[in-house]
Amino acid sequence: MFTRVFKQLTLGVALSAAVFSAQATDITGAGSSFAYPVYAKWAVGFKAATGSAVNYQSIGSGAGIKQIESKTVDFGASDMALSGAELDKNNLVQFPGVVGGIVPVVNLPGIKPGELKFTGTVLADIYMGKITAWNDPAIAALNPGVKLPHQDILPIYRSDASGTSFNYTTYLSDVSADWKSKIGFGTDVKWPVGQGGKGNEGVSNLVKQFQGAIGYVEIAYSTTNHLTYGLVANKAGKYVQPTLETFTAAAANANWDAQPGMGVVLVDEPGDNSWPLTVATYVLVQKVQDKPANGAEVLKFFDYGYTKGKKDAESLIYVPLPDSVVAKIHKSWDQIKDTSGKPVYAGK
Repeated sequence: MFTRVFKQLTLGVALSAAVFSAQATDITGAGSSFAYPVYAKWAVGFKAATGSAVNYQSIGSGAGIKQIESKTVDFGASDMALSGAELDKNNLVQFPGVVGGIVPVVNLPGIKPGELKFTGTVLADIYMGKITAWNDPAIAALNPGVKLPHQDILPIYRSDASGTSFNYTTYLSDVSADWKSKIGFGTDVKWPVGQGGKGNEGVSNLVKQFQGAIGYVEIAYSTTNHLTYGLVANKAGKYVQPTLETFTAAAANANWDAQPGMGVVLVDEPGDNSWPLTVATYVLVQKVQDKPANGAEVLKFFDYGYTKGKKDAESLIYVPLPDSVVAKIHKSWDQIKDTSGKPVYAGK
């Protein structure tokens, strides 16, 4: 199970060092567990193609931001875009990596994936402790014909500073005035009830462990861990499946030029076919590279992901960025330079 095996390791297939020794440059990254499955898969292909290894630590967005700010890794990864002021303060450049989706997951024997329906307000009330049993009338009203158990609900949340939590609580704040006024949104909010797990991996493990539990994870963790996902009513009141098509529909409304570093939030986007918990995840690098070879290799790695890694991303239900957005990203890389002022990457 990758949630145990891949917590921190060198990613990639084993190739002869002699083949790539002249050009291979190993790089390090840390942060988003949301993005970990696709970055891990890209790293395998990148290693095979170039000989360069990507050592990525799935430690959560908050920790990833701290590590790139302190220059202890070559790139950070966060599901919460930084503001222009935050980027300037730490001399960082930000660009999107990929688009994916969060799904609610439950441990309720007998319930099939995609069978249970929620609204955003019901999810907010569950995580506020206002709805405490699975056969509560508010849940039953959304799920006629579904046999709901008389069982306590155990909400599972992220115990670490998390971009997944940022997007989930942003969505709950959008749809629930009570949640917005009492809890709010952020990478690390004060959860009223429940139990915390570290990373998407930790939340997945706790949901699997406790019958009656509900959590929220990036969809690849749902499929890999065989967790039962639920549906969430979108802004149009429709219940769509969490798929490449519904994530793409939500991302289609994004104005990538609206914020520095293309920092958009994609939750609760309009459209009949939009998944309401769609997320763009971000990459952070230092604007001035003390180790330009490493900086160039980071950009080469993501260039590989944007082009040759499209099918790998789609196999994990991540949406590759459209060519028009990749062109904007390439242009933004001109500002990533060595200490002499020369752009570090000319391969785009």
